[in-house]
Amino acid sequence: MGKIFRQTGPELTRRELLWMASMSAVGLTIGCAVNPVTGRSQFMLVSEDSEIQIDRQNSPHQFSTDYGPLQDTGLNNYIQRVGRKMAGKTHRPYMPYSFRGVNATYINAYAFPGGSIAATRGILLKLGSEAEFAALLGHEMGHVNARHTARQMSLGMMTQALAGGVSVYAGSRSASLGKLASSLGMIGTGALLASYSRDNEREADALGMEYMVHTGYGTDGFVGLMRILNNMAHRKTSAAELLFATHPMSIERYNQAVQSAKRQYAAAEKYPVYRERYMDHTAGLRKIKGAIEDLQKGEKEMGTRQYAAAESFFEKALKKAPSDYAGLLMMAKCQLLLKNNARAVRYAEKAREIYPQEAQACHILGYAMIREKKYDAALEEFAEYERLLPGNSNTIFYQGLALEGMQKIEPSAENYQRYLKIVRQGAQARHAYQRLVEWGYIKSQS
Repeated sequence: MGKIFRQTGPELTRRELLWMASMSAVGLTIGCAVNPVTGRSQFMLVSEDSEIQIDRQNSPHQFSTDYGPLQDTGLNNYIQRVGRKMAGKTHRPYMPYSFRGVNATYINAYAFPGGSIAATRGILLKLGSEAEFAALLGHEMGHVNARHTARQMSLGMMTQALAGGVSVYAGSRSASLGKLASSLGMIGTGALLASYSRDNEREADALGMEYMVHTGYGTDGFVGLMRILNNMAHRKTSAAELLFATHPMSIERYNQAVQSAKRQYAAAEKYPVYRERYMDHTAGLRKIKGAIEDLQKGEKEMGTRQYAAAESFFEKALKKAPSDYAGLLMMAKCQLLLKNNARAVRYAEKAREIYPQEAQACHILGYAMIREKKYDAALEEFAEYERLLPGNSNTIFYQGLALEGMQKIEPSAENYQRYLKIVRQGAQARHAYQRLVEWGYIKSQS
């Protein structure tokens, strides 16, 4: 404990110190680590190895929820090059960074704690230069380097330990805290990622500008990004709702970017921003801008349960971009909600044909096949989904549901038992539990 109170001063609040004293009193291990940005001691229960492991377990599911990496391979390669060039300028250059655009149309960018970073098509269309894009990546790398997600997880563990007693140990909670993979079933692009505080955002902004400038980009990149975000925040469009829920925006952030550019980084004002290069690499994306905007409108209607209106927007989008994987799956989900199961199958099959290495189409197909009572086909789709993207508990449940439909009680019960070891709440868990009671595998606790 002596390490905590060195004169260098850990970044701990009075509440955190009281929590630490409480945990120490019940015999739990207290963790501190040197913040890689500030060099000061910081309360931390999540190791770097755990950050990387949590990232590897969860980021693939989020990327698939966002319809996978861009179908535009050239643009994705460009994104990776820009990100890798910047990664060496960060405070944690040794982290296993990776960068990609994802096919989702809502407006956002996000980072997992181990350095896996994604930007959606929606936000890529809002940017006007490579420097603005570098500013976006720099901001996300700022969150990784300041360990914002790991710190939130550590404080969450502490709260849980105090509320639930000493049996809730931090190590047992870290792997499952805030399961980042959402269901790939009926509706879903909500990224269940960290919601950053305003202090987190200010720190990530400062680091993002530092990394961007040190990579050789002009300060207008970061100022331009803040201008774009500030303008979007005032419009409050549904496509940007998640962005500002996880990354709170304020005029203060824009003003600070302007001041930093004038004072701290004045010498970088004339550095290049590479507008033409960004426009060249995003030309294919901008060709289908109209389709993406229609998909955004369709998703908005889906969110308000106006499924017929959503269908109309998705039809417009697919006329403009008939081979768009995300558009096809959005339409398939819409058809399921409209109870047009056969149409849902057709759209999902086309999506799978277009992008066979991406998993979500298999999940949608499996669900639709259960609706159609084609249980053998459903099992095949879920088996393929599991091959492409293992680790989604919903797959276990739906395999059990398909087996139940085939009257194969014993293997169905095995799947339901496996599922209930992972998930204990929700309609699917209740269904699994009720069947196991009915079949005599467990005794009812009611």
